Amino acid sequence: MTKSTPWTRSSRPRIERLTRRMLDDNISAIVCMSPEGTFYLSGFNPIIYSHPVIVIATPGHEPILLVFALRGKHACESTWTPDVRLYGTWAGIKTLAPTWQQALAMIIEDLGVAGKRIGVEEGWLSVAQYREVAGALPHAHLVDASASVSLCRQIKDPDEIGNARIAARIADVGMAAAVEALGQRGLTERQVVIAAMSAMNQDWACNYPEVEACDFGSLEGGNHNGLAVWVLSGPRKSYACDNPTQRIPQEGETVSVFIWTVANGIHAELERTVCIGSVAPAEKEAINAILNIRAEVADLLHPGIPIRALYEVAKKGFEKRGYGACLPGRIGHAIGLGAHESTSINGSSDMTLAAGMIVTLEPHIHISDVCGTQFSDTILITEAGPEYLTHFDGGYLEV
Repeated sequence: MTKSTPWTRSSRPRIERLTRRMLDDNISAIVCMSPEGTFYLSGFNPIIYSHPVIVIATPGHEPILLVFALRGKHACESTWTPDVRLYGTWAGIKTLAPTWQQALAMIIEDLGVAGKRIGVEEGWLSVAQYREVAGALPHAHLVDASASVSLCRQIKDPDEIGNARIAARIADVGMAAAVEALGQRGLTERQVVIAAMSAMNQDWACNYPEVEACDFGSLEGGNHNGLAVWVLSGPRKSYACDNPTQRIPQEGETVSVFIWTVANGIHAELERTVCIGSVAPAEKEAINAILNIRAEVADLLHPGIPIRALYEVAKKGFEKRGYGACLPGRIGHAIGLGAHESTSINGSSDMTLAAGMIVTLEPHIHISDVCGTQFSDTILITEAGPEYLTHFDGGYLEV
């Protein structure tokens, strides 16, 4: 199947980056099967992945999107690549082959790369899927291309940055609603979550009619709405992630509020610690310490700064304030098509900040039965320095 709609201008930089990396790595083709990877190279999200979605990228050719026949119409109306091909058997629809393995083998043969180095996402494929790809391409030399795709994704294109801004604006709305609900006193974690999710969905429906808020699904489950909130109060803060309960935050406790959003596949993250009235001195001290550490690291968020240097600044900040034993393994991460992309802000990273990267900044102090802080923002690295995409008050919050 072919499309009459040409590639969008915004899609070309990512394809050009990947092509250059493939040539440098002597890879003749990349077969992407992960939801994030296939979306990155095609713009298509079927929401449910019970039938594999595959993108074949090779220098000198548009990315080829291979989908199950049932998904063909959706794919053609969603993707920006002009080359869409179908596999499977469904309602008399003409397809390339009955199975994706046969169709993939035919495409690779037609591209003239059947016996060459072909990249696959070993970091995502199950053992069974890897064996299926290897069986379909018996003459190919399969190599891991996970890092190649991941590194290309680190630099965001203009359309991705625009979607990150939208996701961040929706997150701001959700956080404002959550904090307001906590200020009412007497509401459960679940009621606070509902208030925040309702506000975000209203904002999405009213202000972003052309934006998809779906996240990436799994083999048997779809994620039609990626505007997510969770709230952990009091001793439950140490869980880091859990479904909201009927627990009511108590006076003198702190509450961790997590807002994760997505706009056209691109994620944003906004997290805050909210004090319910006056809290214990030890907890207040930890919150103020982490706010100061965040500010010290934020001053260095410029292109050319080694990521490990950011971690070292945070480490010194923890140690100087007496929290050296509480140093987390990382103080942030890259974000984009994944809510947590492969680059972590830690002491072992060999990456360097570059303009166009989007990261979170989230050092935390967690001491069991004493305190737990949760602050995170989504930040775009620009030539001029950091641009906060999330704007909700980043200081000490008490309601």
